[in-house]
Amino acid sequence: MSSILTILLLAALVALHFWWRWKLRREQASSRAELARLAQSEHNAAAEALARQNAIFDSMIEGVLVLDENGLVSFANRAFAEMFAAVGILRGKALLETVRSHEIAELAERARAEGRVLDHELKLPGEPERWLQINAAAVTAVDRRKLGTILVFHDLTRLKQLEATRQEFVGNVSHELRTPLAMIKGYTETLLGGAKDDPATATKFLQTVERHADRLTLLIEDLLTISSLESGQIKLNLQPVALLPVVEKVFSELRLRADAKGVKLLNQLPPLSVTADANRLHQVLSNLVDNAIKYGRAEGNVTVGGRALDDGAIEIFVQDDGPGIPVESLERVFERFYRVDKARSREQGGTGLGLSIVKHIVQAHGGKVWARSEPGSGATFLFTL
Repeated sequence: MSSILTILLLAALVALHFWWRWKLRREQASSRAELARLAQSEHNAAAEALARQNAIFDSMIEGVLVLDENGLVSFANRAFAEMFAAVGILRGKALLETVRSHEIAELAERARAEGRVLDHELKLPGEPERWLQINAAAVTAVDRRKLGTILVFHDLTRLKQLEATRQEFVGNVSHELRTPLAMIKGYTETLLGGAKDDPATATKFLQTVERHADRLTLLIEDLLTISSLESGQIKLNLQPVALLPVVEKVFSELRLRADAKGVKLLNQLPPLSVTADANRLHQVLSNLVDNAIKYGRAEGNVTVGGRALDDGAIEIFVQDDGPGIPVESLERVFERFYRVDKARSREQGGTGLGLSIVKHIVQAHGGKVWARSEPGSGATFLFTL
């Protein structure tokens, strides 16, 4: 009986042993699965964090470049790649291989040695002209060990262009104001010096003073007009406008000027109507016809014509038969104060703002304006409404 109990006890112990082993293996497998799950979860979280980080950096307009402790690229965002036209995988490349600029490489070394470099301006080689502002800083560990360098690039090109435009504008306005003011002051001093006692001389001088005062008035009016147009402060009174009467009115106002030069004014417009601000449309045509008379050929013709386009717009042109405009100047004639022939323009007078005003008025109507010319064959200015 005891042997049977012994056998049963041994069998129970063996069964218990195998049960504990099975349970242990099951728990180990469960632990391994949990560890694997946690590892995968951490990996996914890290990948998501990296993806979010890359998305944030790629949404920036500033270029960001991170170098490791050996000066190799460890990260570059999309804006950086676009700034330097970098293609392919940049990670692991040397800085000079990426940007090909010794000045940027020296800047990175300075930042690594000094801790940071701020507001460094760099003009990139080549055309068109491009400017960057660079801020760089060394990346350090808690124990102050150098881990690498981060550089942030901000595109200053637009600001530089605006500053150049502002300086050019101020210079041109100063010149345009200085000339008539100097004439007014000179003739006034001469009158006060005794010329006023000669009626004929006094009358002639006063007429000159009045002419230059009128020139100042026109310049100020044009400056106010173009300022209002560029800021969107002028509201258009859009109504149906018949073009023929507008052109005839412009011709009647400029007839004396055209006759003095022997220029024939030809109205070849078909009976077209547009939706426009009549006063602003008159200003556009008056500026264009006045320019055509000024710069066209003496004893020549100035023609206004137009046609209806398939898209429902109206195209209008003003044509002269003068010396024309050089090809390189066709895109620039609508800039403020731009003059193809400065000496001739000064002689002819005017503020240098007429074509710029034309461009802004036409664009305010939703149209476009351009010029065509071949040197020696006249010039044609066209716009759509």
